[in-house]
Amino acid sequence: MPCHPSLCALIPGRMEAPQLLRLLLTTSVLHLAQTANPFVAQQTPPDPCYDESGAPRRCIPEFVNAAFGKEVQASSTCGKPPTRHCDASDPRRAHPPAYLTDLNTAANMTCWRSETLHHLPHNVTLTLSLGKKFEVVYVSLQFCSPRPESTAIFKSMDYGKTWVPYQYYSSQCRKIYGKPSKATVTKQNEQEALCTDGLTDLYPLTGGLIAFSTLDGRPSAQDFDSSPVLQDWVTATDIRVVFSRPHLFRELGGREAGEEDGGAGATPYYYSVGELQVGGRCKCNGHASRCVKDKEQKLVCDCKHNTEGPECDRCKPFHYDRPWQRASAREANECLACNCNLHARRCRFNMELYKLSGRKSGGVCLNCRHNTAGRHCHYCKEGFYRDLSKSITDRKACKACDCHPVGAAGKTCNQTTGQCPCKDGVTGLTCNRCAKGFQQSRSPVAPCIKIPAINPTSLITSTEAPADCDSYCKPAKGNYKINMKKYCKKDYVVQVNILEMETVANWAKFTINILSVYKCRDERVKRGDNFLWIHLKDLSCKCPKIQISKKYLVMGISENSTDRPGLMADKNSLVIQWRDAWTRRLRKLQRREKKGKCVKP
Repeated sequence: MPCHPSLCALIPGRMEAPQLLRLLLTTSVLHLAQTANPFVAQQTPPDPCYDESGAPRRCIPEFVNAAFGKEVQASSTCGKPPTRHCDASDPRRAHPPAYLTDLNTAANMTCWRSETLHHLPHNVTLTLSLGKKFEVVYVSLQFCSPRPESTAIFKSMDYGKTWVPYQYYSSQCRKIYGKPSKATVTKQNEQEALCTDGLTDLYPLTGGLIAFSTLDGRPSAQDFDSSPVLQDWVTATDIRVVFSRPHLFRELGGREAGEEDGGAGATPYYYSVGELQVGGRCKCNGHASRCVKDKEQKLVCDCKHNTEGPECDRCKPFHYDRPWQRASAREANECLACNCNLHARRCRFNMELYKLSGRKSGGVCLNCRHNTAGRHCHYCKEGFYRDLSKSITDRKACKACDCHPVGAAGKTCNQTTGQCPCKDGVTGLTCNRCAKGFQQSRSPVAPCIKIPAINPTSLITSTEAPADCDSYCKPAKGNYKINMKKYCKKDYVVQVNILEMETVANWAKFTINILSVYKCRDERVKRGDNFLWIHLKDLSCKCPKIQISKKYLVMGISENSTDRPGLMADKNSLVIQWRDAWTRRLRKLQRREKKGKCVKP
């Protein structure tokens, strides 16, 4: 009787299945396929792991006979050593284990056969390595000899290191295997191997079948995606079949062969199997639609959904924003990349953060670069602040605070403005200058100290000079004549506009704009903003007399001082309000100086 079309199309090298296998698979596997079973055959779009819009979805490799063409290790094989019935040198009498997994048809059935055995008990084992983890739906054995009286099927999940029982068959379950012949499977014992006597009858003498379904009768099979227990139960890397006891033919006298002499009868027996099949899918946890050979020719999943590993059983590096999960029909459970704003190459998963986020994000970035910090490398580390003109993903999103080592109270600045914490009396973004009303000191603890309270406006506008000014200087009155002798005695002659004034220690510091330079021995003095320093004693005595927002002709002596950059005027300087008529006169004096007409003092 032919096999079910959906299975025949998916299992390469499959011969026509007997009625028992067809009934078993159609009642278990195909029934489960209609209830969102992971072994359901899918239509194959360009990439089955993504839908038409590019969204991830569960994908599974095709259903195959995982045993086809693979090597089987047999503990006993006819012809090893050669006997009268089995001569390995004669192909017609050779029965190697390779016949178990080759291409078999109804017209060409090749059979493996064990040695001829004479004593009981005598276990014979067949061991098949699948090459990687498979999710096994069924294991079937089609015999060329009568079905054994007792057979056990085992599986390994660690490539043959350890074995666990899958299923027992025997008419003496309790005696042979210590198991009851009829046991109920519940959710509490879904991973327990059962023993059955339903397939151990003698007939037919040849061509009998043992077919074991891993999911048949298991309660959670209806919701396989939600059952880690069953997912583990169907997983196997190796299958082992152990034949423990053959059928003992009864002789005419009613005595079974092999029963005399304590079970050491003279009637020989052997086991012979035409085909071993393991139906299932390459285990990829719903994250791959096929398995391929790697560089070492090992079978591995072609993983998608940002997963990796032989079974797509872990997330790719840097894709730890949520925990790895098996894909289901409802959710692809794609691994998500950590959000590190392009400033980190590694991250880790934190379950507590994942729970606190409502199970949305649990990635924590490691070794943030470009002077960033935080779980997502989303703010600037200590000593840096955000450059709001750039995106947080920019390599230069964080700028150094550069706080002054003396003027600042610390190295950490405001993350938004970049303002450093300044000491008392210090100002500026990086705390690099004294605030108004403070003057520089030589103490690193208090670099700026408060200036004694003096009203600079009163110094400028006062109509009365202090009592001792007459003995100190005589305030300038009237108009001054500008001649060559006065011009030559001065180090600088400039036209300035007085902008504002502040006091620094015992000095009045005027901010000026130099409009014209007629003479200056200091090459650093040029047109533009500068400073004019006048001692408060001179200013209070009105020698010279200055008003804010007025233009002046200033003629004075240069003084090189690192504490007072700019020009300096005192009681001996000429500071008179500007007259436009002086322009021609000063240009003439300037030309005469260039000709060497200046009289040296």
